[in-house]
Amino acid sequence: MSASSQKVNLLGMGLDNMVQFFTEELGEKRFRAVQIMKWIHQRGVDNFDDMTDVSKSMREKLKQRCEIIAPEVTYKKYSKDGTRKWVMKMPGGSAVETVYIPEDDRGTLCVSSQIGCALDCSFCSTGKQGFNRDLSSAEIIGQLWVAARSWDEPGKKRERHVTNVVMMGMGEPLLNYDNVVESMNLMMEDNAYGLSKRRVTLSTSGVVPRIYDLAEVTDVSLALSLHAPNDELRNQLVPINKRYGLQETLNAVNAYFDRLPDKRVCTIEYTLIDKINDETFHAEELVQVLKNTPCKINLIPFNPFPNSGYNRPSNNRIHRFKNILHEAGYNVTVRKTRGDDIDAACGQLVGQVADKTRRSVKFIEAIELGHTAATVASQRTDRNAVE
Repeated sequence: MSASSQKVNLLGMGLDNMVQFFTEELGEKRFRAVQIMKWIHQRGVDNFDDMTDVSKSMREKLKQRCEIIAPEVTYKKYSKDGTRKWVMKMPGGSAVETVYIPEDDRGTLCVSSQIGCALDCSFCSTGKQGFNRDLSSAEIIGQLWVAARSWDEPGKKRERHVTNVVMMGMGEPLLNYDNVVESMNLMMEDNAYGLSKRRVTLSTSGVVPRIYDLAEVTDVSLALSLHAPNDELRNQLVPINKRYGLQETLNAVNAYFDRLPDKRVCTIEYTLIDKINDETFHAEELVQVLKNTPCKINLIPFNPFPNSGYNRPSNNRIHRFKNILHEAGYNVTVRKTRGDDIDAACGQLVGQVADKTRRSVKFIEAIELGHTAATVASQRTDRNAVE
């Protein structure tokens, strides 16, 4: 089914917007919006004719005015360890990747929020393809919708395989703020996926103003991509740190968690790169810089990709770094390499996605001016044509 500009895609609508559309645009009662939402997200239905408890006249109205369009899966592969990867084509021809990682007690889906990424973190393969555009809420939630359907069998009751979602795929979620918030609300909506706020995590490199904004509208879990214990090194690895320094970023994170009614802590993501940020003194610095930030630390051994210039640390270096943090009282885990046989391991998300864009050297300055990623992209058209 191809998207039609005259029809409204219901897939990315949160409950409030769905109710408003059904009552004000379709002249229907609120319960109809809830009914259709359940069909779409809880039963994975994208054909109005299959909604058997909806009247025929209502189904005809929906077919005239609405559609349910999910991203097109152009590639999928399931790893021997249970990891699953999908490449999903978006309107315009570009693609994103979505990865499912199973554990003993949970199944985590890593969801993309943008096509490419403009932050240009030096160790991230996704950043090497630059930034194309923001994903719509339908394109974001559509990744979860596709993943949830991948286990469906005709005639059998749907089981919940995806128990956790992390906004940690391609892109910086806080630079696609409105669509990401709408999508996360759908993930937690009881009439959709019903995920706990503890099981929906937004991972950010530190877009400080948006961290404060986020605290006003949601209480999802938060992860910070830190990757360095001081400003000098973080400026090299995570360039947005030049705009929002380490302490300023941690202050925003602390303020976010101070507003939460429970005792959740921040997840600190730290990619270990051989002889770059994995020395003993780096671990000791990290102990000090995080002393006022309630957190748990997730160490991620770097996954090499072509021309990165970086290497994975030895197991001895990884465990030495972990032990220093652990002895200082931190809860520390080392992320397992999962799905690397299908290019789904962390740092390999660029995988089979074509490099269609170039990075903007003025992107960080645009953030300070309050521009969204989409605005920056539109301003780059002429520049890219010249380059």
